[in-house]
Amino acid sequence: MKKGKTTGARALVKALEKEGVEIIFGYPGGANLPIYEALGRSQIRHILARHEQGAAHMADGYARATGKVGVCLATSGPGATNLVTGLATAYMDSSSVLAITGQVPRSMIGNDAFQEVDITGITIPITKHNYLVQEESALAPTLEEAFYLAQSGRRGSVLVDIPKDILLAEYYESEEIKNSLEGYSPTTKGHPGQIKRAAALITASEKPVILAGGGIISSDSFKVFDDFIQNTGIPTVHTLMGKGAFDNLHPLNLGLFGYHGKKTANRAVTEADLIIAVGTRFGDRSTGPLASFGKTARIIHIDIDPAEISKNVPAYLPIVGDITDILPRLIEQVSKSKGFPKKNPWIGRLLAESEEKRSKAKDFSFDIPEIPEAPVTTRYILSRAKHFFPDPILVTDVGRHQIYAAQDFPVKGGRNFVSSGGLGTMGFGLPAAIGAALACPSRRVLLISGDGSFLMNCQELASAAETGVSLTALIIHDKRLGMIKQLQDDFYKNRFDISRFEKDIRFDRLAESLGCRGVRVSSARELEKELSAASGSQGVTVLDCMVGEESNVYPMVVGSTLMDLIEGDDQ
Repeated sequence: MKKGKTTGARALVKALEKEGVEIIFGYPGGANLPIYEALGRSQIRHILARHEQGAAHMADGYARATGKVGVCLATSGPGATNLVTGLATAYMDSSSVLAITGQVPRSMIGNDAFQEVDITGITIPITKHNYLVQEESALAPTLEEAFYLAQSGRRGSVLVDIPKDILLAEYYESEEIKNSLEGYSPTTKGHPGQIKRAAALITASEKPVILAGGGIISSDSFKVFDDFIQNTGIPTVHTLMGKGAFDNLHPLNLGLFGYHGKKTANRAVTEADLIIAVGTRFGDRSTGPLASFGKTARIIHIDIDPAEISKNVPAYLPIVGDITDILPRLIEQVSKSKGFPKKNPWIGRLLAESEEKRSKAKDFSFDIPEIPEAPVTTRYILSRAKHFFPDPILVTDVGRHQIYAAQDFPVKGGRNFVSSGGLGTMGFGLPAAIGAALACPSRRVLLISGDGSFLMNCQELASAAETGVSLTALIIHDKRLGMIKQLQDDFYKNRFDISRFEKDIRFDRLAESLGCRGVRVSSARELEKELSAASGSQGVTVLDCMVGEESNVYPMVVGSTLMDLIEGDDQ
């Protein structure tokens, strides 16, 4: 028996509803207007971005805050190409983002038609998979497959490109063709023999350290990871993307390691005889020069993506599979041995050193201005923000402020830290914060941005005001591209300073003009007052925080080993 007739656009929206999509972020154009007509009959809420890149980052922020698939929508040609940076950002950080793009009609593809671009060809390297839908009957099954791919195995971005004539075409739903994913079968169960061998290595180790990566967050493995640390008593460090994998204030958490890491965390990795790497790809910002990384350690590498095993750092013992499957079985094996949780002089020294530094940093006393009217520093701003926003979803842009936040703003274990790690995308912060705020309306969302980053997608303040979300944006306004200044200082002796913004930009007035509340903050007294007001208010507040010429954030010496960083400035 034939089902009723439908159109491609209506079938697409029905497929989105079937997948539980509640919000879609997009921008209309000629090639995707049939989708908008169908969305008008749906309960799915559409958020109008002011730029397609903003829509992609909003979907990404939504995905990172919830663990669901974030969906964005763009038209053909420039609309589709404007998604590229957002898709690459999500792909690099294993975030589940689905992009749907309109395309010119099939009869016009390849003719250089108006607003035609080969978006599937462009995005092959920056998506987990992509599709050009060729038949209307394949549209709904393709959407179902795309959602599965975005969420299964190692998560990532997926793109579905749909010609306009397919969106308009009528057909019977019973004619839909089921797709089959031949050759795609992610390994989720860890090999029992490898898990047993890993337990033996952990038992025999005298200087073990756990390295927590973003895979713990993307797989929602917080509980099993916490159990693993508690049961073994092994000191833990985290990558930038691993911040939030484990409570930052837990005594066993030594903090961020790598180029911008804590001194104690880098010491632990450098001196370890065993590194248990969980859900990380060993990015260069973490390892430093690969030839010198982990020379004294055997490495157990746990990851769901076999392509990451030994890609950058050779694994002594690989375990491919889902963290939620592997870690409970590893705990069971380790618990059969005596001497756990692990305690020895080396671990004791690390934990004592870490606690001492944590205690010193709690009140940021070295950054408190002598008088309330004095200018403030980034670290002081973060300390007071933590006081007024004790448990936010912390979103950052990219730059020097991002590293300060990663080092000095502790978050609890969970989806509480959203930042662009692999691609380092300036302009990510504001739209990602909007996506996170829409995803979690009961949570406070705090954005830390720099003046350079904020300018890149500041138009999305209009979207934020229109949606009615509540979020607070702190702009670290030093009239600088802070990280560029640091690189020029360190490697080019600042011979040609290209990092300074000469003109004063009034972000408070910009916010007001786009429908948000904006305030300029120039002193500790003003900061205290405005943070207090923002923490209890609804809607969007932008605090334009003026800071003076700041010192660089260390350690950060490109080309140096982690041992070199240990000898650098105290962190």
